[in-house]
Formats: sequence, C-alpha cells, structure tokens
Amino acid sequence: MAYFAAVLARTEDGWSVNETELDDVETLADLADLAREASEEEETVLVFIEQEDAWFAVVRVDGEEDPRIFVSDGAAAARSAYGEIVLTDELVGRSPGDELDDLDNLVAELDDDPSDGSGSASDDDEDDDSPVAGADGVPAGPLGDTEVLTEFGISAKALLAMSGEGAVPGDALSEIAESLGCGEVLEAVR
Repeated sequence: MAYFAAVLARTEDGWSVNETELDDVETLADLADLAREASEEEETVLVFIEQEDAWFAVVRVDGEEDPRIFVSDGAAAARSAYGEIVLTDELVGRSPGDELDDLDNLVAELDDDPSDGSGSASDDDEDDDSPVAGADGVPAGPLGDTEVLTEFGISAKALLAMSGEGAVPGDALSEIAESLGCGEVLEAVR
C-alpha cells in the first residue's frame, strides 16, 4: 500500500513542511523523536500520515510532552504496518499485555488456517469493511484526540467531519494544511 508522511514544524515564520520516510520508525516513541528533531525550540510539530486514501493520522508533538494522536479510521489503520505506529494500547482501549489480545490473535490465526476448512484469508477480507472491531480489537471509525488541532482553528466537529463516511483522507490533510496556512507547501512535497 502506498503511503504519504510529512512533518510540519511550527516556526516563527509559519510552518515548515517536509515529506518524510517512516521506514526506520517502528514505535510512537520513534515517531515523536523524528518530530522533535524537526522542531525549533520545542515548538509544535505535526506529523501527517496517510495510507492510500484509506485512513489518515495526525500526531502532535509539543516539546517533551507525550504525543497527541488522532486517527481517522482505527480498523483501517490496524490493517497497515504504519498504523501500528500510532495505534497505541491506550488509544484503542487495551491494557498492555491484555490476555484477550493473545486470544484474539490465536483465533485470527486459526480462522486463517485453510487446512481446518473453517475459513480462509479471503473470508476475512469480506469482513474488512465492516464497522465493528476486527480480530485485533481495534474499532472502526475515528480514534484519539479530536481536539488535537483546536488551537489551530480546526474544531473537533470539523475534524470528525473530515473523517466521516465518504471523506477522502488526502483531502482532509490538504484541508488541515490550508487551515494552518501551508496548503500549497504540503501539496508541493506530496
């Protein structure tokens, strides 16, 4: 799946926008470190991640504070290697080491085993678009801090509207960048 990621660092002159690669980013801590490297004097940094118009995430890093995360569709992000970076246990409502996670993973593996005749990977693919949580327990729809961008004039209601049914993640990120005053710069690096 194709993805796009950009780091938007707030500066005295506005926003600096740079496309970035996530190949070496494995955890949210790695992503936060990448964002902090782009920051001047611990200013706000936003990381945009979009995967093939299936979902998007906005990660906000303010200095050494914990990152704030918004994901447009948790279930879609859960099916992506890059979604694993932003779908923390806290975000999806799991306790680290949850025994249910292990059980869900075992059930998913057994369902995918064609040798038992009870299911196949193609059967699971039909369920991918369902609005209920998948085998990994990640709910469909928006997750996280809906107020991550209110300081920049994007209300929780507006952010949720950009994530609603029929919304296009790439368009949402463009709209957010326009509100920040760096829409043209984002499109130039896209």
